[in-house]
Amino acid sequence: MKNTKKIVAIVLAVILAVAGVLVACSKNGGETKQGESTTAAQKADAKDVKIGFICLHDENSTYDLNFIKAAKEACEAMGVEYILKTNIPESNDCYEAAADLVDQGCNIVFADSFGHEDFMIQAAKEFTDVQFCHATGTKAHTEKLDNYHNAFASIYQGRYLAGVAAGLKLNEIKEAGKLKGAAPKMGYVGAFTYAEVISGYTSFYLGAKSVCPDVTMDVKFTGSWYDETKEKEAATALIDGGCDLISQHADSMGAPTACENAGIPNVSYNGSTESVGPNTFIISSRINWAPYFKYIIESVQKGTAIDTDWTGTIDTGSVEITAVNEKAAAKDTQAKLDEVMAKLKADEIKVFDTTTFTVKGKALDSYQADVDTDEKFTPDTEVIKDGYFHESEFRSAPYFDVQIDGITLLDTAF
Repeated sequence: MKNTKKIVAIVLAVILAVAGVLVACSKNGGETKQGESTTAAQKADAKDVKIGFICLHDENSTYDLNFIKAAKEACEAMGVEYILKTNIPESNDCYEAAADLVDQGCNIVFADSFGHEDFMIQAAKEFTDVQFCHATGTKAHTEKLDNYHNAFASIYQGRYLAGVAAGLKLNEIKEAGKLKGAAPKMGYVGAFTYAEVISGYTSFYLGAKSVCPDVTMDVKFTGSWYDETKEKEAATALIDGGCDLISQHADSMGAPTACENAGIPNVSYNGSTESVGPNTFIISSRINWAPYFKYIIESVQKGTAIDTDWTGTIDTGSVEITAVNEKAAAKDTQAKLDEVMAKLKADEIKVFDTTTFTVKGKALDSYQADVDTDEKFTPDTEVIKDGYFHESEFRSAPYFDVQIDGITLLDTAF
């Protein structure tokens, strides 16, 4: 009888051990990799991850809406709890929002605007057990905090593709004899004269120039990421100034609405604006933040380090363009975009190829960029090598701030 009880006990122990392995595997997506620790201290269950999001504006901003959609998609797919804070200014309000999210149990806090960075760093230094992640920031690689990280994407590739669509439309307008001036001219509504904006409008222009060689572009700045009135006024002024097509790096429906009212083609950013421009919206490029959100959630679950600077690509699904609005786009636009997309993926096209632009009439063969940002924005890193400007390779956030020929800045106060 004693032997029987002993055998039963052994069998039960084996069954429980097997069950434990099966449960662990199910939490790991069905497999445990050799050499990967699965101890409780190093791996958290999905229910143990709680992530807080800090947004500069709310769903009315195309920029913030893009983050909000990605946050919901990633968290719902991963089965984790999240808290969303909107309309948080680039001020100490950001630090207070971050601290409140920590108090509510978040072990990841993410902020989406450039000016949030110093307040996120302040919070990261105080709450060392929480991971702080920030979009568009520049200081993670110099701060060297284990729990503070920057992220962006090679959106200049998406901007380039959108520019190709714009250039094809300009060719169509030119062939129809409907240009406002002697040569095709685009207008661009920018928020600030930051490298992120300069990189964006330059890559857009170079994409257009690749198919429409005689195009030029005028740029007006608003001094705000989101000001529908100013953005609409800037777009209207550019249209009145002879621009045949408008694009923007600003977050409201102001510029797209001005284009629809004037019957001028529009290329937007951060998502489709077809709802306000059904007859004029052509295409939009955007960063899909869902892959990054999934990555940081998985990193905390597994207890693995988050990259100091993470740069998403076309291949990671982080750089996207919307469907082409055939009603407004030039004929065969999608076919051309498919061709250019394939070349970008194969590294056959470098967006900032120095043979495709000049600066004051000369080729650019050397450039010191401000990668390690300081108060004086001192240039510190050589970024031209192998015939192209290496954007977002030394840190995730853009640092291309070159003023190239063919682009005219109508105001630089911002």
